[in-house]
Amino acid sequence: MNAQDQGRSIVFGTGPLGLAVMDELVARGRPVTLINRSGQVDELLPDGVEIVPGDATDPDQVAAICAEAGLVFHCAQPGYTNWPEQFPPITQGILDGVSRTKARLVVGENLYMYGPVSGPIREDLPFAATTRKGKVRAEMARTLLEAHQAGKVRVTIGRASDFYGPRVLGSANVGDMLFDAALAGKTANLVGDLDQPHTYTYIKDFGRGLVTLGDHDEALGQAWHVPSAETITTRQFVELVEGAVGRPVKVRAAGRWMLAIIGLFVPDAGEMKEMLYEFEEPFVVDHSKFEGAFGVDVTPHPQAILETLAWYRQRLSSE
Repeated sequence: MNAQDQGRSIVFGTGPLGLAVMDELVARGRPVTLINRSGQVDELLPDGVEIVPGDATDPDQVAAICAEAGLVFHCAQPGYTNWPEQFPPITQGILDGVSRTKARLVVGENLYMYGPVSGPIREDLPFAATTRKGKVRAEMARTLLEAHQAGKVRVTIGRASDFYGPRVLGSANVGDMLFDAALAGKTANLVGDLDQPHTYTYIKDFGRGLVTLGDHDEALGQAWHVPSAETITTRQFVELVEGAVGRPVKVRAAGRWMLAIIGLFVPDAGEMKEMLYEFEEPFVVDHSKFEGAFGVDVTPHPQAILETLAWYRQRLSSE
């Protein structure tokens, strides 16, 4: 698919992934329209980017917004505690709306649908999730791929592990809980066994991977694990942060019972409990399928951490 044939790219969702996709599209010289409910974001948008309000659950609105688009990126999601009720209608609305256009649909997903895995996590693994959020992910992935197989819409899916980087806040294990604490000299509250290997994906690499998938016909009808930097343990990740800030970072790891208690006051932390298995055993993502088809362009963790810290410093200075 040639860039000149794509028209304007539409990005549903203005969280960290949607904005990372925006950054990559802008870097490739593409015009972009961002869609969220409010029609606003908390940062100055680059030239060539516009934002308009829209309801992703309404296929009529989606179809109108995407009428002239070549690529549509689904990076929208509801609050973490509302996935079972609110996520499927968002995905269905975008799917139904895009099906009325000539655009191809690129969807950003995580890895919850696989459930606990022994060994490297590959795209050909069955959906074995038993958690609420894992089942929702599996249901939506099936719906998307079945729509492609039925000729309803051209779909490709990019999946990535727990991500970090600019704009990544909230419940991320290596989000503000780590980076704010590291900059402030405070204790970082993390989860799980810090000495288990765990693949972490830099958010800019995730955005780049989704745009790459959108540009290739051979990506259609399949799910792909976008490339991540070398898998290391969470403790090793913290050590890289320590090297970047130039001082030790104290960490406190929460297990299931602690998350249950914290969840009484912080709902997102309580929701993390059912996904804690990802941090209690090795969680290693295999991206060799993507690498074989499209090559690998990933940011090494030390560089990504420096870029992330720079964003957090800028955020703190503007507060």
